[in-house]
Amino acid sequence: EVASNRRYFDEAGVVRYNRMSASRDAKIRAGELGTIDPMLKTLSLWDGDTPVVAFSSYATHPMSFYGKGGTTADFVGMARKMRQSEDPKTLQIYISGCSGNVTAGKFNDGSPDNRPVLAKRIHAAMKAAWENTKREPINKCEFKNVPMKLEARGGAAFSEAELKKQIAENPRPFGQCLAALGLSWLKRVNTGQPVDVCCLDFGPAAYLLMPAESYVEYQLMAQAIRPKDFVMVAGYGESGPGYIPIERAWKENDGNLTDWCWVNPGSEALMKAAMEKALGK
Repeated sequence: EVASNRRYFDEAGVVRYNRMSASRDAKIRAGELGTIDPMLKTLSLWDGDTPVVAFSSYATHPMSFYGKGGTTADFVGMARKMRQSEDPKTLQIYISGCSGNVTAGKFNDGSPDNRPVLAKRIHAAMKAAWENTKREPINKCEFKNVPMKLEARGGAAFSEAELKKQIAENPRPFGQCLAALGLSWLKRVNTGQPVDVCCLDFGPAAYLLMPAESYVEYQLMAQAIRPKDFVMVAGYGESGPGYIPIERAWKENDGNLTDWCWVNPGSEALMKAAMEKALGK
């Protein structure tokens, strides 16, 4: 009861994508769970019988209440801190999975009181994952990197001229910010610089790093590529592209793609091919 997909059907059976991290409308919270990865995973490294570091990962936007000007690790940071206090000799690190379209919105109305509730649920999952650790000797450790070229967003609103105009003339600081982000990504693409899809492969376990705010379906795809292995997927490898949706989201007019997305439709096939190569299919 933490993650939920932004996508749900409203009372009229219409697809909506507006379940945000804090959803104050009870009707939006009542929508179906949608596609998520229900598993929180912990990948740990040991020196003999001594645990050294534990990486825990879950796919959701790590946001409960916000917009007040504060900087915080929010409920996932609280959960990480609880685990660290329980096991002070093992470094605890929390990593967000592919969370572009996943929020706590079904279980969070934005009340400050809800932050510790979500934190306790994440902490319980971290603890359960740790207790279910299966140790394997590292007989191989291979780093793989697959360069991937995503297209820059097309259309007049995302042209260099229009983005520069928005930076110069948009009265809203956030509007200027969006234009600057879009322009920086456009310039990067035009130089031919690719995005890296990286994998640290231990054999029975693998750690895959995906770019930007990849949708959770990519995390599920990655795990399906190596169904017999422990595959941990992290998002936000780099933030340049913004949201990287699956094709269905474009077809259903996902409202989140109106601005915070600087890639074109067609990214799903490129992402899947890069994951398969990185994971060694």
